[in-house]
Amino acid sequence: MSESTENKTSKPGVFSMVMSVLAAFLGVQTEKNRQRDFQHGSPKAYIIIGVILTILFVFGLVGLVNLVMAIAA
Repeated sequence: MSESTENKTSKPGVFSMVMSVLAAFLGVQTEKNRQRDFQHGSPKAYIIIGVILTILFVFGLVGLVNLVMAIAA
């Protein structure tokens, strides 16, 4: 089976979905990956991963601000 056929029939894995969401956060998603995500990926999975990563990002920023404020005080 050729590589292009495998890409068309295989669903993206969890790591691939996380990387796609991170690329979407930065706005650097490739057209090939975007097409794969829309054809084979479950929107529900991408939404859940996006919400989780957004929450982690917010908690990371809050933690960083608290750390800087503690050092500055």
